[in-house]
Amino acid sequence: MDTQKVGTGCSVVFLALFPYNGANADITTNDWGSWGQVVAEGNLSFIDPSLEKGRLWLEGQMRWDNDWQHWYQGMARAALGYSLSDRATLWLGYTYLPTQNVGQPYVAQQDVWPAFRYVLPTDFGTVTFRTMFETNFLRGDQPRYRPRQMLRFMRPFDFEPRLSLIAWDEVFVNINSTYWGGQAGFNQNRGFIGGGWTFDPGFRVELGYMNQYIDSSDHQHQTMHNLIMGSLFIGF
Repeated sequence: MDTQKVGTGCSVVFLALFPYNGANADITTNDWGSWGQVVAEGNLSFIDPSLEKGRLWLEGQMRWDNDWQHWYQGMARAALGYSLSDRATLWLGYTYLPTQNVGQPYVAQQDVWPAFRYVLPTDFGTVTFRTMFETNFLRGDQPRYRPRQMLRFMRPFDFEPRLSLIAWDEVFVNINSTYWGGQAGFNQNRGFIGGGWTFDPGFRVELGYMNQYIDSSDHQHQTMHNLIMGSLFIGF
């Protein structure tokens, strides 16, 4: 398989679905890679029944780029939440993001963030809205403020309810300009399409294609990562 041609074709489809018209846009990197993640989430009733509305979110990721030849990033995330209802949850969390991009110095970004998630069941599938407001600590003493908005859709197939269509998109925006974090404005977009298999209510796997479109710190160059993404979700 010619991965360069496939990547270019996927990129064209992605830009048609999720357009971004950056000034002097020039895609200088277009490669393949993969992300793997494990996400565990549940309530805190295992500590005490009175904590049933409390939530715990634990997540870990590993990321490769440069046509699978280079590990460039890991991610560890932990958050505590509170269920406002069976659909709405508030979160407060922390993320650790060690990064070694090709040709760039190592950096270990740390984030603190509040988040709000709303799950909306419908006749055609489940729609999830998630808003996060990150404060990114990279290098120096200038934090970057970066809201991110996700819209996710999941629909089980009628012929096999354990098998689902999964699609989501998430947009990141820098509110302020910093030396290490780039200029204010559009930061990146992530779009995913794939499938999921639910073994039971507490165990689901997902696999599919994710396109990550990143704007450079000076808004002059763009990076397109074509990623095979696999996820394991554990509920408790």
